[in-house]
Amino acid sequence: MPPEVRTVVNLKPYREALALPGLRSLLLVSVLARIPLTATGVALTFHVVLDLGRGYGAAGLVGAASTVGAALGSPLLGRLVDRRGLRPVLILTTIAEGIFWSAAPALPYPVLLPAAFLAGLLALPVFSVVRQSVAALVPAARRRPAYALDSMSVELSFMVGPALAVALATTISPRITMWAVGAGIVASGIGFWLLNPPTRSADEPAGPPRKVPRREWLTPRLLAVLAVSLAATLVLGGTDVAVVAVLRAGGEVGWTGAVLTVWAAVSLVGGFAYGAVSRSFSPLLLVAALSLTTIPVGLGGSHWWLLCLALLPAGALCAPTIASTADAVSRLAPAGVRGEAMGLHGSAVTVGIALGAPLAGAVIDASAPPWGFAVTGAIGALVALVVLPVELRQRRAAGGPSAAEAPADPVRGGSGHSADEAAGPNPTGSAVTASTR
Repeated sequence: MPPEVRTVVNLKPYREALALPGLRSLLLVSVLARIPLTATGVALTFHVVLDLGRGYGAAGLVGAASTVGAALGSPLLGRLVDRRGLRPVLILTTIAEGIFWSAAPALPYPVLLPAAFLAGLLALPVFSVVRQSVAALVPAARRRPAYALDSMSVELSFMVGPALAVALATTISPRITMWAVGAGIVASGIGFWLLNPPTRSADEPAGPPRKVPRREWLTPRLLAVLAVSLAATLVLGGTDVAVVAVLRAGGEVGWTGAVLTVWAAVSLVGGFAYGAVSRSFSPLLLVAALSLTTIPVGLGGSHWWLLCLALLPAGALCAPTIASTADAVSRLAPAGVRGEAMGLHGSAVTVGIALGAPLAGAVIDASAPPWGFAVTGAIGALVALVVLPVELRQRRAAGGPSAAEAPADPVRGGSGHSADEAAGPNPTGSAVTASTR
């Protein structure tokens, strides 16, 4: 293999990360555990529309109730993990999920709405727990490829889960699909309880954590990372809706699955490349690039293959963007509050998706499908611009070295890690949903 090819395709970071004890099994279990979780939205939609005879608006309200519950519950459950440990939280959430999914098919719609909110509030915290465990298992200097692997595993789960739910709901029944999803989630909770991945590294205190006031860790730098996380998934949520609208307007809506599959596949490639390169990239830079490359996607026209080509640059940035934000949060949050911080990260990406899809829909209804890409991309770029002063202040505080020369800054990027971290470690089957939870 030519030297230049070996430089580009560098597998050493992945080999080193996967050689760490516990990481390989964590990622394997996480892929399987996330599949039923990624099928929940589709299962609820088919149940409300086909079994209850309601419209898609009513199904959207159930999804919104679950999303609001998840956004509120994620940091609360993360804080509970920090204080009580992982297994008690897994017992609580697994029981709650089992009760909801076993009873939901029999609930009338007015009862299903608050039940979905409560189920979201006590949703199995697999996505945030995996990212918290990665920070516990992997030294700070090696987390970039580890979080890239996690982001790719999320992508794979979202490529499988919704498709399985659609197949079950259309060939058997939505009610059976609901029970199957519930059984899968309960099995996921049991699997994680048995695995019991660490939430703190071996060299971090094992006893009750010191109470860390939020003002000490919920800093402008961390808030900036959460803001760009939300912006990224807002762009991705808008893209998901705009793809469907563009293809429908061109009479090629039957190609939607193919386009979204290409988008997800390109995201996988981008995530792999991000973990293999020799340096980190700023979440702010990646969100800005993702937003700017999304704005012109609608110019690709309504032909499905042109849309695929137009989506390639933005698609390649999906997994790297979410991986970089998770990595940044893991570096900025002290070990004693990392669960709550990862919960806030999960809330940010969930809220971004929840805002991006209806925003793009409203823009498309008021104008034309290509504007769904343009407006959500512009909002993402605007958030990056608003957050830019935080980066500039950090550059001045650090003496102004370049990103390549400076220690790793979770907002700015870089290739090293701080002295504190050296002592021990202290986001529909498409690329859009890979960023959620």
